[in-house]
Amino acid sequence: MEAILNEWSLYLDLMEDKPIIRELHIGGGTPTFFSPDNLSKLLNTIFDKSIVLPNHEFGFEGHPNNTTRKHLETLYSLGFTRVSYGVQDNNAEVQRIINRIQPFENVIRATESAREIGYKSVNFDLIYGLPKQTIEGLEKTISEAITLRPDRVAFYSYAHVPWTSRGQRLFDENDLPTAEEKMQLYRLGKKLFAENGYIDIGMDHFALPHDDLYIARQEGYLHRNFMGYTTQRSAMLLGLGVSSISDTGIAFAQNKKTIIDYYRAVNNNELAVFKGYFLNQEDIDFRNYILDISCTGKTKFKAVNLTQLEQFSFPELVKLEADGFITWDKNGLDVTELGLHFIRNICSAFDLHLQRGKANDEKVLFSKAI
Repeated sequence: MEAILNEWSLYLDLMEDKPIIRELHIGGGTPTFFSPDNLSKLLNTIFDKSIVLPNHEFGFEGHPNNTTRKHLETLYSLGFTRVSYGVQDNNAEVQRIINRIQPFENVIRATESAREIGYKSVNFDLIYGLPKQTIEGLEKTISEAITLRPDRVAFYSYAHVPWTSRGQRLFDENDLPTAEEKMQLYRLGKKLFAENGYIDIGMDHFALPHDDLYIARQEGYLHRNFMGYTTQRSAMLLGLGVSSISDTGIAFAQNKKTIIDYYRAVNNNELAVFKGYFLNQEDIDFRNYILDISCTGKTKFKAVNLTQLEQFSFPELVKLEADGFITWDKNGLDVTELGLHFIRNICSAFDLHLQRGKANDEKVLFSKAI
């Protein structure tokens, strides 16, 4: 926490005026591992030298096992109205193999406490495709979870990337469902959510009709940044902490990925950024295509990009249309109902850095789409 505040001070020194905070998210781990008093000290130090807008959106990630009522009360008093709990899967065998032992009673307690205190939005993270996960087990997990009526559900596909995540080396591909089984798991989840009043926002997110996320999608102001879907369109996203990513609108920057390197930088009064990228106009145009597709399910093409579109994107769109994911012509595209599950694949057609790399036979490891 001291390092984060040191990093914050470095940014304050670069600002001519007090920063204006519209949106704040604490997560990327589980901040409720820290005491309520320490979280209060961290946030009040940040707020003391900032202007917090009245219509701000503050949310945090809470672990059901250690999110106490005092945590919830403290953060609510600081302006937090959204909380997200990582439920993942309720099956004991699945929890054991992913090292996430978490009785559902703790989820119930943390959810009910948040609602009693006044939180307006509770999100559950559920995951399909986990090792040892079955149709019957996932159906039980989702059925139990939606009895609590979370306002939002993030239904994530498990990404098996053992080359970057050491914890995933505790099991191997033999413990994972096949691609066909994984699609069955997804379809089961989507069916259960729909039957219980949840609307598919896209990119793994489902929301009840009263939730701001659904309203933003319907009214056309839904936005997406590195934190996920949001109703705010902040001009700058500033990331603090190990491996965090910042977005200024014209550039991206990422902090050092190990805590030792991060500490070394901020303790030497240096920004912890170790790599970044400045966007040119082409990057900005194609990022807007990606944002349009992920937030509205459609986009219009600009004539100035026609050369790049014809060379890199249109060949991919032909394949996506053949699979029934989109309809398109040279003016733009629309995502089909089936295509909502494959938004990432559709967006990748407009990632020119990826498409140019593929054209040059560059091999890059990513998690599987299914």
